[in-house]
Amino acid sequence: MSGAYIQKITVALAGNPNVGKSTLFNALTGLRQHTGNWPGKTVGTAQGTLRRGDILYTLVDLPGTYSLDGKSEDERVTGTFLQSNQADCTVVVCDGTCMERSLILALEILQRTDRVVVCVNLMDEADRHGISVDEAALSRFLGAPVVLTAAGKGIGLEKLIEQICHSTLAPKRLDSPKWDDPITAAEQIAGECIFREAEEKPKYRFQVDRLMVSRRFGVPLMFLLLLAIVWLTVWGANYPSALLESGFDWFYAVLKGWLKATPWWLQGILVDGLYATCARVIAVMLPPMAIFFPLFTILEDIGYLPRMAFLLDPCMARCGGCGKQALTLCMGLGCNAVGVMGCRIIDSPRERLAAILTNAMVPCNGRFPTLILLGTLFFPEAGAALIVAACVALGAVGATVTSGILSRTALRSEASSFLMEMPPFRRPRLGKILVRSMLDRTLFVAGRALRVSAPAGVVLWIVFNTGLMGLAAGFLEPFGQLLGMNGLILLAFILALPANELLIPVILMAMTGSGSLQETAGLGGQLLIDGGITWQMAICTMVFTLFHWPCSTTLMTVYRETGSVKKTAAALFLPTAVGIILCIMLKLLLM
Repeated sequence: MSGAYIQKITVALAGNPNVGKSTLFNALTGLRQHTGNWPGKTVGTAQGTLRRGDILYTLVDLPGTYSLDGKSEDERVTGTFLQSNQADCTVVVCDGTCMERSLILALEILQRTDRVVVCVNLMDEADRHGISVDEAALSRFLGAPVVLTAAGKGIGLEKLIEQICHSTLAPKRLDSPKWDDPITAAEQIAGECIFREAEEKPKYRFQVDRLMVSRRFGVPLMFLLLLAIVWLTVWGANYPSALLESGFDWFYAVLKGWLKATPWWLQGILVDGLYATCARVIAVMLPPMAIFFPLFTILEDIGYLPRMAFLLDPCMARCGGCGKQALTLCMGLGCNAVGVMGCRIIDSPRERLAAILTNAMVPCNGRFPTLILLGTLFFPEAGAALIVAACVALGAVGATVTSGILSRTALRSEASSFLMEMPPFRRPRLGKILVRSMLDRTLFVAGRALRVSAPAGVVLWIVFNTGLMGLAAGFLEPFGQLLGMNGLILLAFILALPANELLIPVILMAMTGSGSLQETAGLGGQLLIDGGITWQMAICTMVFTLFHWPCSTTLMTVYRETGSVKKTAAALFLPTAVGIILCIMLKLLLM
């Protein structure tokens, strides 16, 4: 009723990583928060609301943690929030397939908060494994209401909501329960309340998992899998990119007709500058992301990413990092901005900063077109997929080595331990994967790219139509020659700051003397050769494509994640310094 009194209640959701807490949060609030089958997905806090009668419940999804006294950022966030008494009720989400581990955190929370509801989630998986939970007995032992749920299927949610309502209205406990040793208490309680039937575990599941994490076979399989994803991304994007370009070309002509009565400079800024640049970025950028992100999300959803981190952790540890950084580098293959945001999962501030500063050394999908074109143009026998795969490997090596140098110099400190739960393999939820990868990642990144591409298009048009292009290229010629390229290519790198996809089109604009990116559509390899680009220059250009300043979208993300101008500047200059050194060495070697 309008004007009715609304009581506001805050409910915290707490639990170990990978217990389905974010899935439960989404189911209760209707929000589409990004969930995944690997630990550390929720490092910040997400909030949503649930209305029941005249009560408005604000649900706070806290970071997954194993303890309230940990030193990692996510553990500090959870512990601080729960001990601040901001929550009127705390829902402790437990894993029905591994109750002993979940009960340790539940006992800690019960000792520190007054109103608690214990939600035993993933009961559909527990049933498949022959595990049952005595709900009433567990409630007696804990002194708190217990609800069994399968959040992914909507089972038990209404009962959970009822218990939350009752808990917030019930009086506070006068005395908190005491357990001298939560670990021993958790084992004893689980022994009394959890029952396991004899289960015949399929041998093939164990064998597949063992194969995936073995040092002998797991690493080659991982690299073959990544190569397949890169190949599908590279070649699968060609046809939809061509279709998008055709559609944008058609609408370009329509816009020209609509604005034919306007001044030539206004028509040039709006159509040849703003529209043509945005169209080119979307045509080149959107299809690879629409392929890469769903494929990567499938790996995330089935639980393969923690295994990848486990395989790469020894290598990363020798360079002062951890296996989680390997995951963020893989995210950077789709978009470096996403990779930088993914660095939130790294516990150590030192390792997280090193991962942020070096993520742009892994080629994002915006750099693939340049690498593919130059690779196939000058080295056709190697094949585009192998060239791109080699560039990905070089970028990963560069990021790893640079992280090692940082950890021993500017970011020197005690190495942190690497602890990550190995979740079971699960069936991918294809519908949710498509929605999540398209909305949360592809369209989000594309929207951010458009925000910087639109003004960049105006700048490009002004530079190319006022004579500034020739002056700037001439000024940069000595620097370009020093790096094994030329002034025009170096200027193209600078003008492509808003989006890496612009590099080759800008070079073609300069070579043809056109004033619009639209006129470069369909142009490519032979024009570059006719313009004087040699195979030596191509190699230096490919290396500088890997190691130079991040795009403006990534720089904006670095600033948002770090809140520091100095650290953002470091993210800009660090890969550029590596690229300058490598290109100078290559020039001395090849020329």
